[in-house]
Amino acid sequence: MEREHEEQSPTTSSYPVFLKIMSKRRTWVFLFVFVYAVLLDSSWSFLKSTLSWYQNQNQAREPNGWPAVYASVLLGGVFGLLSMAAALAVTVPATLVTWITVVVLLAFFGKPKRALVVEGKKITREIAGSVFKTLLKEGNFVAAVCAVLGYFALVRNNNGEGSN
Repeated sequence: MEREHEEQSPTTSSYPVFLKIMSKRRTWVFLFVFVYAVLLDSSWSFLKSTLSWYQNQNQAREPNGWPAVYASVLLGGVFGLLSMAAALAVTVPATLVTWITVVVLLAFFGKPKRALVVEGKKITREIAGSVFKTLLKEGNFVAAVCAVLGYFALVRNNNGEGSN
């Protein structure tokens, strides 16, 4: 019996260590910063490749406005998605705290357990719906602003190069 207890598998003994590491706030801060660093690096690489494509399109033929439109819409869409991902990372914990608060308050006011489950499902659906709508509105707004600013920056850059 003692031998079985002493001969634990490595996965069984590493699980409490994993839980201890993941329960630290600095671990989550590090993961948050790391993920955003990766997103920023990939978006910067994407921006440079899109601008390179745009310059190649303008050098290959008579420059017109369509490559600038394509590039700016593409950049706007990508940065809109990135902004929605960033907002989602902040929204999920806040939404969970709100949901828990509402369910606990309902429990304190004497709702029966079955009614509490039904109300919890309704609240979950309502909160998720409102969060999703808000994320879409903000993402679309950021995408539109980035697309318009990108278009004007690309057209101004193209006109500046042509006049030199």
